[in-house]
This record gives sequence, C-alpha cells and structure tokens, in this order.
Amino acid sequence: MDSLTVFGTAAVSLMLVSYALERRSSSWILVFAFGCAASALYAALAKAWPFLFVESVWSLVAIRRWWSVRTVGP
Repeated sequence: MDSLTVFGTAAVSLMLVSYALERRSSSWILVFAFGCAASALYAALAKAWPFLFVESVWSLVAIRRWWSVRTVGP
C-alpha cells in the first residue's frame, strides 16, 4: 500500500469510529468533522472530485451540528 492509500484508510476509519461514538460527547461530532475533512483532502489528492465534494459538505454539516449541540445541548 502506498502512503496515500494509508492516509485515506485512516481518514475513513476515523470517520467510522467517531460516528459510532458521537452520542457519547459532542467532541466526537467535531472529530467526525475532522475525519470528513481528512477524507476530502484524500479525495483531492486522489483526484476523486465527486468524493471531494461530498466529504466537504459532510464536514460542514458536522461542524454546524457540533456548533448547535455545543451551544444548545442535545
């Protein structure tokens, strides 16, 4: 495996784990947003433009959700 594949695998794994744990703490929602951003970066480096778009949107949605949960509560 090359380093780009390892990075992409780590980013998607981070997304999976943080999504599973996000009910425990709003911090996991922020980690999920970071994982989505990392996946978007992977997509850009791999020149997978549709995946870049989708992961970027998911990252923004997760940040907005984290902000609303953090300020208002669950």
